[in-house]
Amino acid sequence: MCRLVSTRTICTAALLLTANGWSLGQTLKVRPPSEQEAEQAKKDDAPQSPEASPVTVAMSVPSGTPIKVALDSEVRIRSVGQPIHGKTTEPVYAFDKLLVPVGTPVNGTVSAIDTVPKKIRTLEAMDGNLSPVRRVHVQFDELILADGRHLSMQTVASPSPGGVLRFVPASEKPANTNPVHEAASKKVGAVRQQIRQSWADLQKQIHEPGKVHRLKRLAVAQLPVHPQYIDVGTSFNADLQQPLDFGTESVKPELLTSIGAPPPTGSVVHARLVTPLNSSISKKGDAVEALITEPLVASDHLILPEGSIIRGSVMQVQPARRLARNGQLRILFREVAPPDGIAQKVETSLEGVAVGKNEHLKLDAEGGAQVTTPRTRYLTTGIQVMLAAASASPDGDRHLHGDGGGGGDLGGSAANGASGFRFVGMIVGVLAHSRVVATGFGAYGAANSIYYHFLARGRDVVYPKDMAMVIGLGTRESKPQAAVPGGKTGEEAAKSTPPGQ
Repeated sequence: MCRLVSTRTICTAALLLTANGWSLGQTLKVRPPSEQEAEQAKKDDAPQSPEASPVTVAMSVPSGTPIKVALDSEVRIRSVGQPIHGKTTEPVYAFDKLLVPVGTPVNGTVSAIDTVPKKIRTLEAMDGNLSPVRRVHVQFDELILADGRHLSMQTVASPSPGGVLRFVPASEKPANTNPVHEAASKKVGAVRQQIRQSWADLQKQIHEPGKVHRLKRLAVAQLPVHPQYIDVGTSFNADLQQPLDFGTESVKPELLTSIGAPPPTGSVVHARLVTPLNSSISKKGDAVEALITEPLVASDHLILPEGSIIRGSVMQVQPARRLARNGQLRILFREVAPPDGIAQKVETSLEGVAVGKNEHLKLDAEGGAQVTTPRTRYLTTGIQVMLAAASASPDGDRHLHGDGGGGGDLGGSAANGASGFRFVGMIVGVLAHSRVVATGFGAYGAANSIYYHFLARGRDVVYPKDMAMVIGLGTRESKPQAAVPGGKTGEEAAKSTPPGQ
């Protein structure tokens, strides 16, 4: 009985094992797949990523953006509402696309003409000027695009400091034996030369008046009563009150992969200053910020789109002082960040700025600027002093006219009168026939010249808001605060070592 049960149990177990793919005394081995089957399995298991679709970017210029406009013809101020015309002096981009090129025609009007306060009118009249300058407000309300479209816009325009602008490039850097840095310096130099040429071409587009016309205008301005003009080339910042919409643009995703990468050494960007600076009020360490206005593209890769931020600080400042000592200002940019991106450390050099035509500014590549005094001050002051001294000398009058009570020669009297009170002084000096009057006018003019040229407070370095700048970018700094030989930190060394050295 026991044998029978035992035999049946063993048989049942054997049948169950066989039914489940097992056999007594051996193990089932799975055949390895072939190479072709393995590759196919990998492809089947890999996640199937859909093809990246283009990214849609809004092509719009935000409100508050200044449209730089320069008048392309002289405007004689007559009344409110008279038309004015100009051309854009800087391109307008959105992300990486050019929307408004340089030289785009702009239409506007004279929106208001202010009256002159009585105090200023009285002081000007004492100086022989019965037509003091009135403040004129203008607005630009239309862009004429290259395809002929007229694009309406709402702006509030303000004259750029200095009126007519000029580009001041930085002084050339000393020769560098490092091949990489030397190549970068050559690249920056080529870009700087290209910028100079573009500014020269822009002046030609604006149709600057000839010398004869300028002499006529100068002669008319000496009259007691004269018309008021806005000179050709006068620059305005037309701040947008409403965004300019240019639709949308599809951007390939591969174009966005390089955004935020370290800028290649020798790169140059165009920017406008967001933080106004003045050597009389700015302090060492004050933060400085600029906005990149043109995209930086290297080897067909977008590195920094329009709207990227570049940040730095004031490294050195010296206000203007008495005895005609001018101010000094030095700034250094240290980091750059794409819009809504992560900032990275960079080496920079200030390659150029756009300032008023009458601003005697000297700029070096390390971000330093100072106002220079024109040497003509010695000549003009010397002439006025000699005229005053000659008219005060009775021996000179006796030698010229043979009498002791004459009023001096007509030319000397006229020159002394013009020295003191412009056209009115010249007429009075001629008609008065008085040595005392001529001497008084001459002394007044000479004293004014000596005071303003040699004794008064010098001129400060002024960087107005929205000033156009050209900034050179270098390599990324791995340790910006690391110590350097001599016990200086990286920031302190940046003040004394030119970027790229």
